[in-house]
Amino acid sequence: MLALKNKDINLLRSSEKSSLLRFLALYTVLATMILLLLGIFYYKSQEELMFSNERIKLSNYANEQVKELKLLHHYFPSRTEYPRSYNFDSAIYDIERVKIFSTLKNSEVNFDKEIYRSGDKIHFVKYLDDYYLGAKYLFLEVDEDNDWYAKTITNIIILGILTLIIMAIFGLFFVHILLRPMKNSIMLLDNFIKDTTHELNTPISAILANVEMMDTDVMVEKNKKKLHRINIAAKTVSHLYQDLTFLTLNHNQQSKDEWIDLKKLFEDRVEYFTILAGSKKVTFYLDLNYSAIYMDIVKMTRVIDNLISNAIKYNKRLGAITIILRKEYFIIRDSGIGIEASKVSAIFERYSRFNNSEGGFGIGLNIVKSIIDEYGLKISVESVLGEGTDIRVEFLKASLGNGD
Repeated sequence: MLALKNKDINLLRSSEKSSLLRFLALYTVLATMILLLLGIFYYKSQEELMFSNERIKLSNYANEQVKELKLLHHYFPSRTEYPRSYNFDSAIYDIERVKIFSTLKNSEVNFDKEIYRSGDKIHFVKYLDDYYLGAKYLFLEVDEDNDWYAKTITNIIILGILTLIIMAIFGLFFVHILLRPMKNSIMLLDNFIKDTTHELNTPISAILANVEMMDTDVMVEKNKKKLHRINIAAKTVSHLYQDLTFLTLNHNQQSKDEWIDLKKLFEDRVEYFTILAGSKKVTFYLDLNYSAIYMDIVKMTRVIDNLISNAIKYNKRLGAITIILRKEYFIIRDSGIGIEASKVSAIFERYSRFNNSEGGFGIGLNIVKSIIDEYGLKISVESVLGEGTDIRVEFLKASLGNGD
């Protein structure tokens, strides 16, 4: 039941994360599209407003130019100077759209639009009813005023940011509503695990205590083997209980750092795991020098226990575990199944396991990494698939004892 609930929590958390990412991706795409469309609509509206204002001004200029052309036509050929203005440049074309005269800076003209942009100029076309000087089309050209463009872009940015903030607030509100049922389910399951973990303590302790007190000398060999299997199972559950207790109860408590004799601690933990290792006929080889470190002994025990437990769990039958302890580091080496190179970087993630054939929830190495990071230690993994794995933990010099 506990395994089922832990898997349910894993699935719920994965679903929560997946749902959140999908919602945020969809919401971001929709928000971006809405902002883009609003920005384009606003830009086009401001551009049309600019053209409208320019059309009124250029229409007045065109009427003035037509009057000048009319006078020139009337007095031609005694007067031959084409009328010019400081406010605009102009050009006249005949009915065949052939240029008669032009002062335009940009000679690219469009006969099909009344007003349009031509490079950095604005062109305006007026169709003449009377063919003064043979002209049918009058083009006026003025410099485009870019103030409207700068103001429009500034407004788009400001309004876009404000809209984005408002949409982000609504997005967070929607995410909260969307994920509330999942969070409630996870909370219920977390509380279930905490309650179950608490209830496991008494029976596990009772089983281990009674196993230790049994007199194996008076037992027949068959019963000794049964008791041995009970002891292995009880210690396996006890190790799981300690991990769950650390996750749910201890990891938020203030550390009680002290100087730890690592050599003695390793010897004690190896003795504890000897029965579990014996179930797979795994042999321990110890090369321990004296080393002391200043940290919480409960947390250091969790680091060592989880590394040794994994070395046993993923070892081969008749395999070996070598533990090397030096002043500034220790190495736990196994002759097990190894880890694929692509998966080495993910082994410290919660609920990650080397393979699906072994038991456990994949929380042990995650606990190890969290403690290592908390104390600023360094952990590295070297593994060869089918040959084994080396896990090396290096200590900070400031945390080391003088030793011998």
